[in-house]
Amino acid sequence: MPTLIDLRRRIQSVRNSQQVTQAMKTVATARFKKAHRQVVERRPFWHTFPDLALYLSRISGRTLHPFLEVRPEKRIEVIVITSDKGLCGAFNSNLLATAMTFLEQKKEKATLEVVSIGRKASAHFKRLKYPVIRSYAEGVDKRVEEISRELSRHLGYRFVLKQVDAVYVIYNEFRSIIAPRITVTRLLPLAAEEPEISAGQLQPDWEPEAERIIDYLLRFYLRYQLEHYLLESQAAEQASRMMAMENATKNAEELISDLVLLLNKIRQASITRELLEIQTAVEALKQQGV
Repeated sequence: MPTLIDLRRRIQSVRNSQQVTQAMKTVATARFKKAHRQVVERRPFWHTFPDLALYLSRISGRTLHPFLEVRPEKRIEVIVITSDKGLCGAFNSNLLATAMTFLEQKKEKATLEVVSIGRKASAHFKRLKYPVIRSYAEGVDKRVEEISRELSRHLGYRFVLKQVDAVYVIYNEFRSIIAPRITVTRLLPLAAEEPEISAGQLQPDWEPEAERIIDYLLRFYLRYQLEHYLLESQAAEQASRMMAMENATKNAEELISDLVLLLNKIRQASITRELLEIQTAVEALKQQGV
């Protein structure tokens, strides 16, 4: 049975932890609102621009762009996006489990290389046999534009030179505050289908030439799709951390209630025991005739 002073110390310790989780929830909420606004404002562009770029590349009537070339997947590059920090529930563990399942499925038929984004992904793949050719492990949330620009150049160069046949991205897509959706998507080659061109449809006048415009659009698409994945992951991360800290705060409140109840029971039992001892002493004195 714990003593009263031990229970009081434990209650104070839990209250201190509750204050920390409440503060972290407040910070995560502010960051989530900013990240969510960025994602919502840019989603119309992200979701419509790929179709436009691919449509223009097809109706141009020119040679197929290298980014659209579908080859047998003998060499695959996998980009895994996690967070730099923890305390966000199962945000990282679920995504890394999905990434490992995907890698296990692909390793029998292809040579795999990994690009890790986020400290959690970098630490995870350091312990594994998969080669990590690039790693971004610090300050990812502040380097979104830099990382997307550098990585798009790297991927475009390797894909055009046929050093890699396909590029996949595994990330957490923000769908709701309750839980993100783990998404595995192919970034390169871009999925391009023949457009349906109706009779009498006007053809665009290309200025400058079509090849330059299509090349610019597809490289632009590659860079900003990577930025899209990073921002989606950040919004999902802050939402997961906000929910995790809210649950931790509620659990601390329940634990404090249980400890206070136990403290009161022990204190009441102590008072009852002292009263019984006093009553016993009084009865003993009466029997002695005092």
